Amino acid sequence: MSLYTENVTKSNSPTSTEPFALVNERLTKIFFDQFSGVLANIPFVKFVIDREDGDKIYFLNDRFYHLHAYFVADHIINEDHAAFFKKIDSFNESNYHSNERRFYFGTIGRIKKENRSIYLLETQEIDSMGKELIEDLFSIIKKNIDPNFELIFKPANHIQENSVESISVKTIPRMLTSEIYATSNFISLNPGVSVGRIRKFNSEEDFHNALTTLEWYDIVVMNRVPDDVPRVSGLINANFTTPLSHTNVLASGWKIPNCIQKDIFDIISKEAIEGKWVRYEVANSTNHAKLTLTDAPKNLKKPNWAMQSITLENPDIDDMNICSLSQLRMTDRYKYGTKAANIGEMKHVLKNGSNRILGFYQVKRPPRENLLSHLANFLSVQENSDLQSNALKFLSSLIKVPKGIAIPFSIQRKFLETSPQIQQAIGKLKMALELNAHEIDSLCVTLQKMILRTRIPDAIRDEIDRMIINELAGVSTFVVRSSSNAEDLENFSAAGIYESVNHITSSEKIFDAIKTVWASLLSARSVRLRQQSGISLDQSYMGVIVQEEVTSGMGGVIVTTNPLDKEDFRNTYINVSLKSVINIVQGAELPMQYLYNTVESGGYTLSLGSSTEDLSSDRREVLQKIAYAGRLMQSHFSPDYTFSNPVDIEWLVNENGIHFLQLRPFSK
Repeated sequence: MSLYTENVTKSNSPTSTEPFALVNERLTKIFFDQFSGVLANIPFVKFVIDREDGDKIYFLNDRFYHLHAYFVADHIINEDHAAFFKKIDSFNESNYHSNERRFYFGTIGRIKKENRSIYLLETQEIDSMGKELIEDLFSIIKKNIDPNFELIFKPANHIQENSVESISVKTIPRMLTSEIYATSNFISLNPGVSVGRIRKFNSEEDFHNALTTLEWYDIVVMNRVPDDVPRVSGLINANFTTPLSHTNVLASGWKIPNCIQKDIFDIISKEAIEGKWVRYEVANSTNHAKLTLTDAPKNLKKPNWAMQSITLENPDIDDMNICSLSQLRMTDRYKYGTKAANIGEMKHVLKNGSNRILGFYQVKRPPRENLLSHLANFLSVQENSDLQSNALKFLSSLIKVPKGIAIPFSIQRKFLETSPQIQQAIGKLKMALELNAHEIDSLCVTLQKMILRTRIPDAIRDEIDRMIINELAGVSTFVVRSSSNAEDLENFSAAGIYESVNHITSSEKIFDAIKTVWASLLSARSVRLRQQSGISLDQSYMGVIVQEEVTSGMGGVIVTTNPLDKEDFRNTYINVSLKSVINIVQGAELPMQYLYNTVESGGYTLSLGSSTEDLSSDRREVLQKIAYAGRLMQSHFSPDYTFSNPVDIEWLVNENGIHFLQLRPFSK
């Protein structure tokens, strides 16, 4: 048996003689278990095939080699890493996109399905190999694994999916990523560890009936955790929900573990842990949530987040200027709220450009000095051309931001001050919050009803009406959005806690919707969440956006990171709905899910969600463009010079183009 056992610098132990590669020998279950790493909850073994050396095959031990390229440099080409990686882009081009390539690179993963083990053959996601190479690779692997292994080809991207369609499934059986994702028993949504008490609810009715009994240290287990969950220590869903749902955005912002574990109710029943204290861990490297019984703390201390100080900028509550979104910049958030300011900033970038939009591609991402050549390749221009100008041309010709107006915090304050009854109710609520009284929820409900019943003064109505006529004359359908100063803050996520109102067709309904948005700042849930995080009622203000509503046959949300693998800097994650974007974030619809590479380009379908068929190739090309546009916007909106902070963008597509509706930071 041929094993590589000499010492290598990548070893976890410098003196280890554990084999780091199996050479020209069958991969058996014993070696699979010994050599495998774990990614996205699937154990896998990497392989390298040298076609110039008689299809010599190497199965790599993941403990020693996390990248195929390091093994090639060390043991096949015998070249210093620094010298080898200076030409890594040309090496990748010749081995991932050429029919005359020297090497095949890939993995063999193992999944369980219906009490049988399936071994999935997959190349790298950037590999554009066609029919002949797929057939050749499958044949080589088949000859070099245990004959009892059930080998199935898993296309790594849409190009391979198209290539394999012309091959008989009897010759090469295949399984798409979306099929695997749909049958997964466990999906890590937000990795993390917490200690808390298991609270299981069989229905939303049970949950809401027990809402007042939930504590910050509870771990909520449900078929799908609802959006109005209070701040707790962990979430577990028994049914599918997207990583971009409001609940998972909250979990990410709160830094608590969250996952999908389909058999969680059976586990709780079998282990008898309902109401018990456990250590709860979610990790990408496992295939289940870890729940370990532990003793309840003798002295319950306040959680770290309750003792953190959330910093809010001092708002300007005197400027009464209702203005066009086009007039706003990011720095206007202290008057109009983050959401309105970000929309205005996007409009500014599309019109005037930005010296920051290349930032992500200019940063060194080992082993590359920068990624500018990849961006140039996508834009079909030379690397030495004016890339900034070409990137702006791409953005401005592709992306549109709907027009609208922004109503500042000061208008909300003035409206509230017109009613002595409202002012009195606010005073009672402040007192109840100081005393942590039981009446908080009922006072919030009363206050919201007062706001909705109170007429907006004519002077304010007339000014809003005048600005809508100036900026939105001719628009038939509107959306009224919230834009608070108490959202999208470090250590505080407000996803889904403030109201926005869609499909508005009359002026009177616009004014009603504005009051609905103002009232959402005083909902029991939003007040409690802010209070828990140290944000007082006196600090919190609400701006409003009145915007043209864009209709579409396809819409969704993109985050410029891979929430399933946060070390992955290449891919963006896109959720798609052919019905309603609102359904995605509220978890009412299982969206189609995609990963799109913004370095080498290319994408693949993670899940079809509620759909019965995938998007057409022309619509998938649109997603690729949205991915690059999102990455360029990420660069501009980056708060630092690493340009690595992802953004969350809501988008819609219609016959007029791609519309970016709103943008916010996304918690990694």
